[in-house]
Amino acid sequence: MMLKIKRVPTLVSNFQKDEDEIGARGVGCGRNCLRNCCLPGSKLPLYAFKNLSYGKFVADETMEPPVDFLESLLLGEWEDRQQKGLFRYDVTACETKVIPGEYGFIAQLNEGRHLKKRPTEFRVDKVLQPFDGSKFNFTKVGQEELLFQFEASDEDEVQLYPDAPIDAEKSPSVVAINVSPIEYGHVLLIPKVLECLPQRIDRDSFLLALHMAVEAANPYFRLGYNSLGAFATINHLHFQAYYLAVQFPIEKAPTQKISVTGARVKISEMLNYPVRGLVFEGGNTLEDLANVVSDCCICLQENNIPYNVLISDSGKRIFLLPQCYAEKQALGEVSPELLDTQVNPAVWEISGHMVLKRKEDYEGATEANAWRLLAEVSLSEVRFQEVTALIFEAIGLSVEENEHAPEGSPEDLDVTPPQPMEEIDGLSTHTTMVPV
Repeated sequence: MMLKIKRVPTLVSNFQKDEDEIGARGVGCGRNCLRNCCLPGSKLPLYAFKNLSYGKFVADETMEPPVDFLESLLLGEWEDRQQKGLFRYDVTACETKVIPGEYGFIAQLNEGRHLKKRPTEFRVDKVLQPFDGSKFNFTKVGQEELLFQFEASDEDEVQLYPDAPIDAEKSPSVVAINVSPIEYGHVLLIPKVLECLPQRIDRDSFLLALHMAVEAANPYFRLGYNSLGAFATINHLHFQAYYLAVQFPIEKAPTQKISVTGARVKISEMLNYPVRGLVFEGGNTLEDLANVVSDCCICLQENNIPYNVLISDSGKRIFLLPQCYAEKQALGEVSPELLDTQVNPAVWEISGHMVLKRKEDYEGATEANAWRLLAEVSLSEVRFQEVTALIFEAIGLSVEENEHAPEGSPEDLDVTPPQPMEEIDGLSTHTTMVPV
């Protein structure tokens, strides 16, 4: 059956315009973009991270990094773009609160965000779709929206080049602002931007995202990924990230170990959370962890199963969340009351950060309401076990063969996060969420 799903609106760049508007300008686009008309001679800061792929990271306390990645570089550049007026609204003025309850869901009132967008331009019933250069993509953003290039260092140390050329032949990975931010420091990581990769995870791109989480070195800075069909809004490979100094509800959920890979990556199942999902931790190296998770994502993609990913705890924990909300929408199985909220449950909402568009929803927000919405996102227990079995078959693993974690053993139940984070008292102002 062909699903017909209402298209999800989006606007992540100030230059997200129709092609006919661009062509009317004649030679060159006149907006300092990343295409051949504007790219030659362009420069952008380059942050070259220490490559951790080939062994465990051992900090060298005698070597001071050239810049603090999160506070000085990413957030510093983001605030610079804020002062230049590149965002469509001031996200720091949005009301935010922690909803009373066991999990502490976070609610943000962002009225009108959905009205400042335009529809997506791809089918939302297929997880894998070819890149279409005639539609909006990140080569069309203005270079002023870019913050820096993000690549592995050729040396065994972190390096910062403040004025590095943009090498079109190497197709750099870049970090850009989201002009319709959800939170403070909301950015996009775009791997190999000039290769115009469609929105699909591969091993290299996921490892790059893990490196970004490691470099930030702050549990309050998370990266997220939405596949097509799970509320991704641009079919050009990208991850999202932002800073929020409060623990996400999903990070509080208990887990139970169900298997361990040969590379010592522990795979657990989330318990007592409205969305069923898998949690990945450990591994002999960062690359081991990245490979296992990306192989699971590839399996879901190839089987047309929409999913979201949250990279948490500075890259130490990764949540993989297959979902079916868009399918339920298409089948008319979502209540009008939930649809009227206009909340599209992507990775941040699933993680417990609810971006609400209507004041009535914000003022009446309860843990029960958040739980009800997210329960509609989740696969059923039977379907989730089928998908888990499919994933395990793809990565050559089975629960039955695992001798280290008998299913249901009490010692494998982890009821607290491995590194509890200090909660803040309130979120009425965003200044409390900014690192000092």
